[in-house]
Amino acid sequence: MRASRTDTADGTAPHGAASRATAPHGAPAAPRAGRDWERARSIAGSCAGRPLPAGPRSLADALGHALAEPLLALTDLPSFDTAAMDGWAVAGPGPWRLGGARVLAGEEPGPLGRDTAVPIATGAPVPPGATAVLRRENGDADPARDLLYDRSPGPVCEGQDIRPRGQECRSGEPLLPTGTTVTARVLGLAAAAGYDRLTVHRRPSVELLVLGDELLDQGVPRGGRVRDALGPLLPPWLRGRGAELIGHRRVADDPGPLREAVRNSPADVVITTGSTAAGPVDFLHDTLRSVGARLLIDSVAVRPGHPMLLAELPATTDGRARRLVGLPGNPLAAVAGLVTLAEPLLRRLGGHREAGPVRLTATAALPGHPRDTRLLPVFTSGREVTPLPFDGPAMLRGLALADALAVVPPGGVPAGAGVDVLDLPGR
Repeated sequence: MRASRTDTADGTAPHGAASRATAPHGAPAAPRAGRDWERARSIAGSCAGRPLPAGPRSLADALGHALAEPLLALTDLPSFDTAAMDGWAVAGPGPWRLGGARVLAGEEPGPLGRDTAVPIATGAPVPPGATAVLRRENGDADPARDLLYDRSPGPVCEGQDIRPRGQECRSGEPLLPTGTTVTARVLGLAAAAGYDRLTVHRRPSVELLVLGDELLDQGVPRGGRVRDALGPLLPPWLRGRGAELIGHRRVADDPGPLREAVRNSPADVVITTGSTAAGPVDFLHDTLRSVGARLLIDSVAVRPGHPMLLAELPATTDGRARRLVGLPGNPLAAVAGLVTLAEPLLRRLGGHREAGPVRLTATAALPGHPRDTRLLPVFTSGREVTPLPFDGPAMLRGLALADALAVVPPGGVPAGAGVDVLDLPGR
């Protein structure tokens, strides 16, 4: 994970390096607006155009996809009056005559005569004619006289402990909008509403190319080489952001293999790590030029991670559009590239609703860069955020403790002021 020449250990840049596009000679320059952090995120999302095609999937297969149409209730929920507590279904004010078998969930009970009570279980249909459910702890049954007495503190009101039909929703009522991410909770709601399949967008396919001859897959760093941290970090992060990872491999610091990997990738989005600056073995810009790519963003005014890039690749043989996101090699800088360029692109392609920052309050001063936006690992508690140490571009210790990234504007944020915060996956 090679450090960019212009991303120093404290997240600042050498004099004159801030916000400068770094396109090599002959490569198309990125739009000037692409260097602003917010504008870069907007370009990354909008360049995708329309979301990927949609189709029906079983509930289990829809997990992680985005709804391509609103989720409408197929029935009233609940679809009949149900008991909210164990006890007796009663008709009238009481005392009640005991009669009939216990009503269990999944049964269809017969009607209940006036001044009559039958035992009932939570979730069971309430018999026609019942006016309330008397909780078990408030009832006093006299088997000798076949009578049930009310021992609750107050009178049993009509409708007490009955969940009426349609309490949660009515048939045809919108439950969730288009673009909602299908989570485990959404699957539960869809099943309760009667769905067997959901119409969702296809997840964008991603191939991850990890660049760097200096990377080790095992053991401690040694001999001038370092462990590959991005290989383990990025795949679950990408899956958590709606991607379908179809490939993950190491590519040598050699322009030939990199060119072939980029040219031949079938993925909707190719993500590379490292080689985004202008070092002696940084071949990504030359590769993009050689395969006929069009640079959309080449460097963003953000620390860490400013030498990130976004490009349009030539389409696949079957006409599908392809994009490439180039992440810096330093771990925290690569994460900055993920949230700046990769996540907006993947969300748009997958049809997910935009997930912008939330506004919280800084408990302590958040240091900023003199000219650029800074992404700072923070810990959140309620509506407050606290900065964490170990936030250099090559560090992951602060990120491992964080549950969010604060979007710190140039100059920093004083204690007590508001700051935008981006959620991190895996909370």
